[in-house]
Amino acid sequence: MQLQDKQRIAILSAYAIALHGFESLLPTPIPWLKLGLANIITLVALVLYGFRTALMVTLIRVVLASIFIGTFLGPAFILSTGGGLASVLAMGLTMKAFKSLFGTVGLSLIGALFHNLAQLTLAYYLFIQRIEAILIISPFILLIGSLTGIANGIISDILIKNLLKKDREKIQNVIHS
Repeated sequence: MQLQDKQRIAILSAYAIALHGFESLLPTPIPWLKLGLANIITLVALVLYGFRTALMVTLIRVVLASIFIGTFLGPAFILSTGGGLASVLAMGLTMKAFKSLFGTVGLSLIGALFHNLAQLTLAYYLFIQRIEAILIISPFILLIGSLTGIANGIISDILIKNLLKKDREKIQNVIHS
Protein backbone atom coordinates (compact mmCIF):
# COMPACT_ATOMS: atom_id res chain seq x y z
CA MET A 1 0.00 0.00 0.00
CA GLN A 2 1.39 3.36 -1.00
CA LEU A 3 1.90 6.23 1.43
CA GLN A 4 -0.77 8.29 -0.33
CA ASP A 5 -3.31 5.48 0.19
CA LYS A 6 -2.42 5.24 3.87
CA GLN A 7 -2.79 8.99 4.29
CA ARG A 8 -6.13 8.95 2.49
CA ILE A 9 -7.42 6.14 4.72
CA ALA A 10 -6.20 7.96 7.85
CA ILE A 11 -7.88 11.22 6.86
CA LEU A 12 -11.15 9.57 5.85
CA SER A 13 -11.13 7.52 9.07
CA ALA A 14 -10.60 10.68 11.11
CA TYR A 15 -13.59 12.31 9.39
CA ALA A 16 -15.71 9.21 10.01
CA ILE A 17 -14.71 9.10 13.70
CA ALA A 18 -15.46 12.82 14.06
CA LEU A 19 -18.92 12.37 12.51
CA HIS A 20 -19.53 9.34 14.73
CA GLY A 21 -18.55 11.39 17.79
CA PHE A 22 -20.70 14.32 16.73
CA GLU A 23 -23.65 12.00 16.18
CA SER A 24 -23.29 10.53 19.65
CA LEU A 25 -23.91 14.03 21.04
CA LEU A 26 -27.23 14.41 19.23
CA PRO A 27 -30.38 13.57 21.17
CA THR A 28 -32.31 10.59 19.82
CA PRO A 29 -35.82 9.32 20.59
CA ILE A 30 -34.42 5.82 21.18
CA PRO A 31 -30.96 5.44 22.78
CA TRP A 32 -29.47 3.06 20.20
CA LEU A 33 -30.99 4.73 17.15
CA LYS A 34 -28.35 6.53 15.08
CA LEU A 35 -28.41 8.49 11.84
CA GLY A 36 -25.29 6.78 10.48
CA LEU A 37 -23.50 9.99 9.55
CA ALA A 38 -20.13 8.23 9.48
CA ASN A 39 -21.47 6.09 6.66
CA ILE A 40 -21.34 9.19 4.46
CA ILE A 41 -17.55 8.96 4.61
CA THR A 42 -17.64 5.22 3.90
CA LEU A 43 -19.76 5.82 0.80
CA VAL A 44 -17.51 8.64 -0.40
CA ALA A 45 -14.50 6.37 0.12
CA LEU A 46 -16.17 3.55 -1.81
CA VAL A 47 -17.19 5.66 -4.79
CA LEU A 48 -14.00 7.70 -5.08
CA TYR A 49 -11.30 5.29 -3.89
CA GLY A 50 -12.71 1.77 -4.02
CA PHE A 51 -13.81 -1.13 -1.86
CA ARG A 52 -10.55 -1.65 0.04
CA THR A 53 -10.41 1.96 1.21
CA ALA A 54 -14.07 1.92 2.26
CA LEU A 55 -13.58 -1.33 4.19
CA MET A 56 -10.48 -0.01 5.97
CA VAL A 57 -12.22 3.25 6.88
CA THR A 58 -15.19 1.34 8.30
CA LEU A 59 -13.06 -1.04 10.36
CA ILE A 60 -10.84 1.72 11.72
CA ARG A 61 -13.85 3.86 12.60
CA VAL A 62 -15.69 1.05 14.36
CA VAL A 63 -12.67 -0.06 16.39
CA LEU A 64 -11.38 3.39 17.38
CA ALA A 65 -14.80 4.91 18.05
CA SER A 66 -15.70 1.95 20.28
CA ILE A 67 -12.44 2.33 22.17
CA PHE A 68 -13.05 6.07 22.62
CA ILE A 69 -16.61 5.64 23.93
CA GLY A 70 -15.89 2.52 25.96
CA THR A 71 -17.90 -0.09 24.07
CA PHE A 72 -15.01 -2.07 22.59
CA LEU A 73 -15.86 -5.80 22.38
CA GLY A 74 -19.29 -5.19 23.94
CA PRO A 75 -22.69 -5.68 22.30
CA ALA A 76 -22.65 -2.26 20.60
CA PHE A 77 -19.25 -3.02 19.10
CA ILE A 78 -20.41 -6.40 17.78
CA LEU A 79 -23.55 -4.89 16.25
CA SER A 80 -21.64 -1.96 14.76
CA THR A 81 -18.94 -4.19 13.30
CA GLY A 82 -21.46 -6.61 11.80
CA GLY A 83 -23.58 -3.82 10.37
CA GLY A 84 -20.60 -1.94 9.00
CA LEU A 85 -19.08 -5.00 7.33
CA ALA A 86 -22.41 -6.08 5.83
CA SER A 87 -23.03 -2.57 4.55
CA VAL A 88 -19.64 -2.15 2.88
CA LEU A 89 -19.74 -5.65 1.39
CA ALA A 90 -23.24 -5.13 -0.01
CA MET A 91 -22.42 -1.72 -1.46
CA GLY A 92 -19.12 -2.97 -2.88
CA LEU A 93 -20.71 -6.01 -4.53
CA THR A 94 -23.58 -3.91 -5.87
CA MET A 95 -21.19 -1.34 -7.28
CA LYS A 96 -19.10 -4.03 -8.95
CA ALA A 97 -22.02 -6.01 -10.38
CA PHE A 98 -24.37 -3.14 -11.30
CA LYS A 99 -22.05 -0.16 -11.64
CA SER A 100 -24.24 1.93 -13.93
CA LEU A 101 -27.56 0.86 -12.41
CA PHE A 102 -27.22 2.35 -8.92
CA GLY A 103 -26.28 5.90 -8.06
CA THR A 104 -24.99 7.13 -4.73
CA VAL A 105 -28.44 7.24 -3.14
CA GLY A 106 -29.20 3.70 -4.33
CA LEU A 107 -25.90 2.43 -2.93
CA SER A 108 -26.61 4.18 0.35
CA LEU A 109 -30.04 2.55 0.56
CA ILE A 110 -28.51 -0.87 -0.06
CA GLY A 111 -25.88 -0.17 2.59
CA ALA A 112 -28.53 0.93 5.08
CA LEU A 113 -30.68 -2.13 4.40
CA PHE A 114 -27.83 -4.60 4.84
CA HIS A 115 -26.52 -2.72 7.88
CA ASN A 116 -29.90 -2.99 9.58
CA LEU A 117 -30.50 -6.61 8.53
CA ALA A 118 -27.09 -7.62 9.85
CA GLN A 119 -27.69 -5.86 13.16
CA LEU A 120 -31.15 -7.37 13.56
CA THR A 121 -29.77 -10.83 12.78
CA LEU A 122 -26.88 -10.44 15.22
CA ALA A 123 -29.19 -9.03 17.90
CA TYR A 124 -31.48 -12.03 17.50
CA TYR A 125 -28.82 -14.74 17.53
CA LEU A 126 -26.48 -13.24 20.13
CA PHE A 127 -28.64 -11.24 22.51
CA ILE A 128 -32.43 -11.36 22.22
CA GLN A 129 -33.34 -14.81 20.86
CA ARG A 130 -37.00 -13.85 20.69
CA ILE A 131 -38.22 -13.63 17.13
CA GLU A 132 -41.35 -11.70 18.19
CA ALA A 133 -39.25 -8.80 19.43
CA ILE A 134 -37.24 -8.71 16.21
CA LEU A 135 -40.37 -8.88 14.06
CA ILE A 136 -42.00 -6.06 16.01
CA ILE A 137 -39.03 -3.71 15.78
CA SER A 138 -37.86 -4.62 12.25
CA PRO A 139 -40.34 -2.45 10.28
CA PHE A 140 -39.45 0.60 12.37
CA ILE A 141 -35.71 -0.02 12.07
CA LEU A 142 -35.92 -0.63 8.32
CA LEU A 143 -38.06 2.49 7.77
CA ILE A 144 -35.75 4.76 9.74
CA GLY A 145 -32.74 3.11 8.09
CA SER A 146 -34.21 3.77 4.65
CA LEU A 147 -34.87 7.41 5.44
CA THR A 148 -31.38 7.97 6.83
CA GLY A 149 -29.96 5.97 3.91
CA ILE A 150 -31.63 8.34 1.46
CA ALA A 151 -30.46 11.42 3.36
CA ASN A 152 -26.89 10.11 3.72
CA GLY A 153 -26.87 9.16 0.02
CA ILE A 154 -27.92 12.66 -1.00
CA ILE A 155 -25.26 14.24 1.23
CA SER A 156 -22.65 11.79 -0.10
CA ASP A 157 -23.60 12.58 -3.69
CA ILE A 158 -23.22 16.32 -3.09
CA LEU A 159 -19.88 15.77 -1.35
CA ILE A 160 -18.57 13.50 -4.12
CA LYS A 161 -19.58 15.97 -6.85
CA ASN A 162 -17.89 18.84 -5.00
CA LEU A 163 -14.71 16.83 -4.45
CA LEU A 164 -14.58 15.84 -8.13
CA LYS A 165 -15.21 19.46 -9.15
CA LYS A 166 -12.30 20.63 -6.97
CA ASP A 167 -10.04 17.96 -8.51
CA ARG A 168 -10.96 19.13 -12.02
CA GLU A 169 -10.26 22.74 -11.01
CA LYS A 170 -6.84 21.77 -9.65
CA ILE A 171 -5.99 20.00 -12.90
CA GLN A 172 -7.13 23.01 -14.93
CA ASN A 173 -4.99 25.33 -12.78
CA VAL A 174 -1.94 23.12 -13.31
CA ILE A 175 -2.53 22.99 -17.06
CA HIS A 176 -2.95 26.77 -17.34
CA SER A 177 0.03 27.60 -15.10
